[in-house]
Amino acid sequence: MLARAVPFVLYMAFLGVEQGARAWGGDFDTRWLYPVKVVVVALALWYFRGEYRELLVRPARLPLIVSILLGVLVFILWINLDQGWLNLGGAAGYDPRNQEGGMDWPLLAFRLAGAALVVPLMEELFWRSFLMRWIERQDFLSVSAAEVGFRAILISSVLFGSEHSLWFAGILAGLAYAWLYRKYNNLWAPIAAHATTNLILGLWVLQTGAWQFW
Repeated sequence: MLARAVPFVLYMAFLGVEQGARAWGGDFDTRWLYPVKVVVVALALWYFRGEYRELLVRPARLPLIVSILLGVLVFILWINLDQGWLNLGGAAGYDPRNQEGGMDWPLLAFRLAGAALVVPLMEELFWRSFLMRWIERQDFLSVSAAEVGFRAILISSVLFGSEHSLWFAGILAGLAYAWLYRKYNNLWAPIAAHATTNLILGLWVLQTGAWQFW
């Protein structure tokens, strides 16, 4: 359990630190807490890498294709389900531009890499590999994804959605990623979909300047 929970807990703890730093103010550029967070979480994932034996099972080509297509669909839903009560945010989001209006490339690189590589791995290990199977049966390592029932899928997806300001889009994303995990019984399927969603979203944010989605 710790191997799947610790990276996620570290990530959430940094969110609290970031909010506190912004409220405190001062001259410190709080955007640089994101690279620190990405590195710390990546190191935690590396430390526990021996516990993620299910990641040694590579998916077939078809699951990856389906995952990528579903990841694109989740992205489309994500940017179109931000109206009114579907959005609990209101924050400015992550803007990697410098004071002159140009792009701060190190910040941008860390933000994209974190969103497309570290976050999908960390979140799928926690939400799908651990929590969804744990809700089904507390001895979660003995539960295959194909055995998980609708109750566990729904509860974990609602909780996953509550983690995001776009809560309804988050629930739909959670259901999509859970379906992939259950259907193909392979964690790389939801990781690939999640990474696709986050990568395309990041590129779209850079193209449109809709920083609130970051």
